[in-house]
Amino acid sequence: MSSRTTKIRASLCLLAMVAALSKMHAQTQQPAGIVNITLDEAIHRAQANEPAFAASVAESRAAGIDRSIARAALLPNAVYHNQYLYTQPNGEQNQAGQGVGSQPSPRFIANNAVREYASQALVNETLGLAGAAEIKHADAAAAFAEAQLEVARRGLVETIVNLYYGALAADRKLAVAKRAAAEADAFVDLTQKRETAREAAHADVIKAQLEQQQRHRDLGDATIAAERAKLELAVLLFPDPRTPYTLQTSQTIPEVPTRTAVEAAANSNNPDLRSALAALKQSDAEVLAARAAYLPDLGLNVTYGIDAPQFAVNGPDGVKNLGYSASVTLDIPVWDWLSTQHKVKQSEIRRDAIRVALTAAQRRLIANLEEAYSEATTAHDQLASLDQSTQIAAESLRLTKLRYTGGEATVLEVVDAQNSLTLAENAREDGAVRYATALANLQTLTGTL
Repeated sequence: MSSRTTKIRASLCLLAMVAALSKMHAQTQQPAGIVNITLDEAIHRAQANEPAFAASVAESRAAGIDRSIARAALLPNAVYHNQYLYTQPNGEQNQAGQGVGSQPSPRFIANNAVREYASQALVNETLGLAGAAEIKHADAAAAFAEAQLEVARRGLVETIVNLYYGALAADRKLAVAKRAAAEADAFVDLTQKRETAREAAHADVIKAQLEQQQRHRDLGDATIAAERAKLELAVLLFPDPRTPYTLQTSQTIPEVPTRTAVEAAANSNNPDLRSALAALKQSDAEVLAARAAYLPDLGLNVTYGIDAPQFAVNGPDGVKNLGYSASVTLDIPVWDWLSTQHKVKQSEIRRDAIRVALTAAQRRLIANLEEAYSEATTAHDQLASLDQSTQIAAESLRLTKLRYTGGEATVLEVVDAQNSLTLAENAREDGAVRYATALANLQTLTGTL
């Protein structure tokens, strides 16, 4: 009996140890499953997951390949041509073919013999202004695609910045809502105690309970808003948006860069201007390509191989089948019913419209730069005021509660102080997010982010 009891106790001890180890393993594994995300990492992850940015990357790479194709078009191309041609004979004999003696005459006069073999290497080259214009157009198209890729990247960065700091603000407002709900619970308890001590009326309890219910509803809304903000950001960061993660941000507030540095960076590294300039170069290349139709094209051809009735290097009686031929062709345009002139006019009209777009992009850059810099400086200047307002509201609530406890303030004053503190804290979080977003947008506009 004692042996059985010993076994049972040993089994229970083993189960307890397994349970403890499982609990410890779960506690150690849970924090490891939460991913810490910085703003730079969020941008990097989004660039790998956002489909519009992936399309811009693909377009930029394809445009680079188009440039290589255009340059290759200016170089001679070589083809190894092999052909066997059989033509029905017409029943007569001729001496036109190679070799000694007569041979059957083909029915088609364009063919040289009934049986004809061709095995030749062909080298062709066409020289003209159109090829050079095509290279110029391809270079401009590649530059345009590269600039558009940078535009797409900065647009994605702006989106991530707004989502990132929006999620941070939602988390902080959730903390504010929790504090406000706890404050309301404590005030309800205070009013109930004062009512029990006959120091306050039941109306104070009712007012505190109404405020408590509202704060708990606000807490539920803040919880949903925080979850929604994190899910919107997680869609661009993870394969599974439900992946748990936390956001990291610096506790120090960076200063606004000087206007001179901002203007210099924006002028030297603005993708919208580079895109407009590349589009203008594209239109110049299109005008050049249209005007190239006025000029002649020079064609060169070299053929080396055999074209004979026998598939052999040498024919009957030592006749050599292997040889070469060369040709030079000059095509001079004479008359095309003014189609070339009309094409040149079309390309010039489009080029004039693109010049207008370039000047508009320059004006838009100046306006955006002014707006972004003003927004960043104003948001930065308001941060200290918002912090001070929060401190004043917290001190006001503390003093008002002390006065209420001493019977010198009404419940309405306490509730008003609670609302003022909650509004001040939310305004402070909105101000912090506003400045962080404005500074990130300014950095995006200047290409430093």
